[in-house]
Amino acid sequence: MAGSARRDSETDRRLLLLVGLVVLCAAAAVVLSLRDIGFDSPPSARELTSAATVAFLVAVGATVNVRIRIRATTHGVSWTEVAVLVGLAVAPVPWVILATGLGVGLVRGILRVAPLKLAFGVAKDMVTAAVGGMVLLTVGWSWPIGGAVGRSIWALVAAYLVVVVLDEVLTFPVIALATRTRVRDLFREHYDLRIASATARFAVIVSTLLILNSNPSFLIVVPPLVLSLHLAYSSRVRNRAERDAWQRLARTTDALNVVDLDKVLTTAVTQAAELFSADEVEIALSEGTRTIRGAAGALTYDGPADEVGAVDGPAIEVPLEGSDRAVDIGALRLRFRGPVRLSEREQYTLRTFASALCTAVRNAQAYAELARVADEHAYAATHDALTGLANRRHLLEQGTEQLNARHADGVTALVLIDLNHFKEVNDTLGHAAGDRVLMQVAGRLRGAAHGDDLVARLGGDEFAVLLRGLPAPAVAAHRAEALLAALHEPLGLDGMRISIEASGGIAVAPASGGVAELLRRADVAMYQAKRAGQRISTYAPGRDTADLGRLTLGGELPRAVADHEFTVNFQPIVDLATGEVTSAEALARWHHPVHGMIDPLRFLEAVERSGLLPAFAEAILDEALIAAGSWRAAGFDLPVAVNVSPRSLLDARFPGAVLARLRAHDLPPDRLVLELTETLTLSQLDVVDRVLNRLRDEGVRLALDDFGTGYSSLSLLSRIPVHELKIDRSFVSVMEASTEAAAVIRSTLDLGRSLGLTVVAEGVASEPQRRALWELGCTAGQGHLFGRPVPAGTLLSTLHRGFGGRPGTLAPPLHDAGAVLRLPSGRRQGGRGRGERLPHLPA
Repeated sequence: MAGSARRDSETDRRLLLLVGLVVLCAAAAVVLSLRDIGFDSPPSARELTSAATVAFLVAVGATVNVRIRIRATTHGVSWTEVAVLVGLAVAPVPWVILATGLGVGLVRGILRVAPLKLAFGVAKDMVTAAVGGMVLLTVGWSWPIGGAVGRSIWALVAAYLVVVVLDEVLTFPVIALATRTRVRDLFREHYDLRIASATARFAVIVSTLLILNSNPSFLIVVPPLVLSLHLAYSSRVRNRAERDAWQRLARTTDALNVVDLDKVLTTAVTQAAELFSADEVEIALSEGTRTIRGAAGALTYDGPADEVGAVDGPAIEVPLEGSDRAVDIGALRLRFRGPVRLSEREQYTLRTFASALCTAVRNAQAYAELARVADEHAYAATHDALTGLANRRHLLEQGTEQLNARHADGVTALVLIDLNHFKEVNDTLGHAAGDRVLMQVAGRLRGAAHGDDLVARLGGDEFAVLLRGLPAPAVAAHRAEALLAALHEPLGLDGMRISIEASGGIAVAPASGGVAELLRRADVAMYQAKRAGQRISTYAPGRDTADLGRLTLGGELPRAVADHEFTVNFQPIVDLATGEVTSAEALARWHHPVHGMIDPLRFLEAVERSGLLPAFAEAILDEALIAAGSWRAAGFDLPVAVNVSPRSLLDARFPGAVLARLRAHDLPPDRLVLELTETLTLSQLDVVDRVLNRLRDEGVRLALDDFGTGYSSLSLLSRIPVHELKIDRSFVSVMEASTEAAAVIRSTLDLGRSLGLTVVAEGVASEPQRRALWELGCTAGQGHLFGRPVPAGTLLSTLHRGFGGRPGTLAPPLHDAGAVLRLPSGRRQGGRGRGERLPHLPA
């Protein structure tokens, strides 16, 4: 505030110096004029009449002006130079100079203009009159105008240009200092209107002089002309000002559309100062929580209301309230260095701006509250409510992030800690005492951990510490010993000393398997320590009997994907009535160089846990689409079905990858059927709904595999937009002997017909099963009766060969062509509903 006061004082001093310089020049002009007049003899009546006329015209010109407010100062754009230049053209220059000062002084005195403004206005107009007269004398002006009208016009142009330019050169610096604005901005503002106005005024000057030169009686037309031009110019200035004001208001309110409260308040303060030409703007939020003060340049205060200093000068205040006036969040104040009265348009603009600011502040406050609540929820979702430590979810997230960057951050390890006999504490002292023990354990672990370590409570009495950036694996054991040593000292509880024993397991991050595998290994190591009666144990693969074979396969997955050890076989799906092949299902196989053919049930889980699922799924999808393309080129346009892992459906990028592969192989989307495994995951996650709906909308067909064996078949159908159902082979294999299995098949077929879905039976192994399924209304099936899974080329050869000389068929029809059949009563046509086309049929 002291710096601002010093700057104001310096500005005022410079203003006084500049005004004093202009007054000094005017005084010199007065002295020279008086010396030239002489007064040795009384002035003639003609001289006095000319001086009085010029003074009257100058007074009228000074009265008729356009008033413009800049900050707390009001400035007028008058017609004084018109009267001055006409007077200089027809009367002696000294008398015109004195008459100009007299006319301007009388008008401004009557209007009670401030002394400084009065002195500057009188002096400035006298100086311009003196300089204009000097220009006319220099170019040899004479009155009345003789035959050289053109030369006289050019003399007037020169004098008028000097007067206009000098008027702005003297006026704008003074206005800039008085209003604390930049001279450059004043020169640029309304420059086009100023040029047009100057041109019009010069036309009036020339017209007036030509009329006086030819017939003075025609001067009666000059006042209406001047008045018309003045009204036109005033209207244009007013319209321009209103247009600029609304544009600035629109830009300012648009700039308020941000959700950061600090930006809203800063924008409002700085923009409002320019919008309303105020010296300072202040926003006081309700209940004294915050006050922001500043000008067009920047903020000068931002803090509590009770600490802000008082300021001098009048203020215009408007409440910050919505359009309904139901909520008042504070006040907006415009401060000026002098008294200011806003126009009706400015008052309306101020109310509009205040309403927009109120809305912006309320929105920003609401967003800040939502962000705070979201942060609290995010913290609660990743931290244990009792101890404040990270929970299992946060540990998994941080561990995954760490393992992705471990090549640059050193070794990552996990220490799993379990309290021994903690149940006895709960049973003996109660759960409240047990909670206090857990909080003390959490505090000790947090204190013993390093800054980069993540301490988590996994649940119950189980804790974990993620060690990051270790220089070597062996360091993990030393760090784990320090963590367990922190629990060695007895805990204080209600005046008692309780000893807590703990067991720990250490695991260094594996090459594959992610955080889940790291956690499993630490758990194995911890139970090895418990069984061996040790306090801590490090994971050793040789002692991990959980599933050594599965872990071995998991470690070989990257090599198997890189070496293309995974292949795809295809099992045909046929029309049960005609024996024609309608599509084929892709089945992945692993040709291991040592173990031979590995069943998918053994390696698919390892693929899902390894992080290689996207690459594996894309490789299988590529093989399937290549096969479908080759069949199509050979004349067999068969859709291909590919199994999809539930984990793939949790990836929002999965639909894009599928559609990209379809475009790469130039296959229509309906030539691909994605088979979904019926799991609880599908019915619970919204991201799965979005993924499946996008795939279906793009034309990819969906099938629900192993229908009837999952958790909630009917609820799944209400959410998953599938085109077909696949009856699990376990029902087909026993349908002839089990009434329950037959009932499941029959109900599935009825359900499919009612929803307009195709039903495919898996595991069809005999002709009686085929016929029984067809009689129940099943249209398609697959199984060893029609063909085992074979490579794509083998299936193509089989299609060419066909059955009984019929290419594209793998079984004889159940009836002769053209035969009249009586369909079973159970087989009836259902509505198409969601299944507008039957899948697996060639297009």
